[in-house]
Amino acid sequence: MNFYKDHYDVIVVGGALAGLSAALQLADKGKDVLVLERHNLPGGVATSFVRGGIEIEAALHEMMYIGAKDNRQKVGVFFDQLGIDIDWLRVPEAYHASLPGLEVTLHPGMEQFSREVDAAVPGTYEKVKRLMDLCATVYDSVNELSIHPMSKPQMLLKHAAFVKTAGYSTKEVLDTFDLPQKALDLIAPYWIYVGSGFSDLPFTIYAVLMGEYIGNGSYIPRKFSHEMSLKMAEKAEEMGVQIEYRQHVDKILVKDGQACGVRTARGDEISADYVICSAYPNKVYTSMIEPAEAVPAGAIKMVNGRRISLTAFSVILILDKPAEELNIKDYSIFRGTTMDTDKIYDELKGLGPYSYLTCICHNYGNPDATPEGTCSFSITVLPRVDGWKTVTADEYDRVKHQVAKQLIDDMSAYFGVNLLDHVLEIVIETPMTVAHYTGMWNGCIYGYAHTMEDHIVARLQTEEEEKFIGHLEFSGAHQISGDGMGPAVVNGRKAAKNVLDTMAKEAQ
Repeated sequence: MNFYKDHYDVIVVGGALAGLSAALQLADKGKDVLVLERHNLPGGVATSFVRGGIEIEAALHEMMYIGAKDNRQKVGVFFDQLGIDIDWLRVPEAYHASLPGLEVTLHPGMEQFSREVDAAVPGTYEKVKRLMDLCATVYDSVNELSIHPMSKPQMLLKHAAFVKTAGYSTKEVLDTFDLPQKALDLIAPYWIYVGSGFSDLPFTIYAVLMGEYIGNGSYIPRKFSHEMSLKMAEKAEEMGVQIEYRQHVDKILVKDGQACGVRTARGDEISADYVICSAYPNKVYTSMIEPAEAVPAGAIKMVNGRRISLTAFSVILILDKPAEELNIKDYSIFRGTTMDTDKIYDELKGLGPYSYLTCICHNYGNPDATPEGTCSFSITVLPRVDGWKTVTADEYDRVKHQVAKQLIDDMSAYFGVNLLDHVLEIVIETPMTVAHYTGMWNGCIYGYAHTMEDHIVARLQTEEEEKFIGHLEFSGAHQISGDGMGPAVVNGRKAAKNVLDTMAKEAQ
């Protein structure tokens, strides 16, 4: 009996959120799908692990595109429609900003957020509210245009704010509001979720970020991010998807300019009409296509012309006291010595010390995240891959512990509590951890940087030109919707839609 079928409609390479989303959407349309995952579990970074008998969230800080039960957003709608039942918990705040001269906790909701900024920086309400309304308008336009593309005249009539701001950086648009620096500092912290300084970050990206996180709020699964991937995999198999783990795809096979199957590392050649791949195009076009001459020069130029964005370094602590007893008072803390995003971005090219930290205490979003009398606290920086690519094997252990200690010492000083005195378990995740566990190119979790020269609006215009090999689609953080677990689901669904559209077109 053969392990694989003779042929599939679609092979999906990678069983993380993007790949599983693609498989689910295809299976929902009756397609025969095979998912091949190199790890022994689904989910990629959407996973958890156990230390000292305590389950620990590996990556998720907060999930976008979910929405309340009576106001579901696109990812929440997708899960609900497929019957993927996840117990979503709303994150209680947007973030606590800890900056020179500012200690302010802000909450989602455009009105409340604007009032809270005004309370900290009096006289700014009208301008901040106008800015938030602009973000909400652009956000709504992006959501509609992603489903219903329009001609330029139609866009000018229906989506004037989107069109007017599309060619400008976040800094250029924010400058027109003439806000005091302290107010700008308070509305800037989420920039780290997209990873480009404001002078090079398209306002469209910033508007979508604020429109979702501030407009709708964010959510986490009660049973950690692995609840998502496990339930998605379970549902996919119920719908007829074949998922095979510990199956590393070595080659994507191409014939007459079209993908026609894959070869695994153990030598299985599996035939399919289409391939959806979660690996970065950098990896695919340089070493995975067979024959190699099937890769056109334009594909290599494309990956060389795109800038890899941020990777991740995290210290996850399980502490022996409740958060409030350790002076940890917020779910999410953005702490820095400056909110000059361009300066911070430049600093992230090195190995530290890092001056901008993102901290999460999961117990404030999920009281049952750890056993009673303990808490989970993570400290994360999102460096560029440049510096970490220089770390040798001999230096790795020293550098890892040096950076981790800097982060712990910084937050210990902030809380006035030596966190090391209260550690039950400690886990250090580095860019190398990410690269080893997921296979992400250079450990990059953020895909290609959204810049003024290369971002979602521009990529939508060149999408068809960048299909260098027929019947091959990509999913993952490196695709149009960008990084994050919510966008990963969107990217996977987009890849599936492209396959379905091509199938329909070729059937005509």
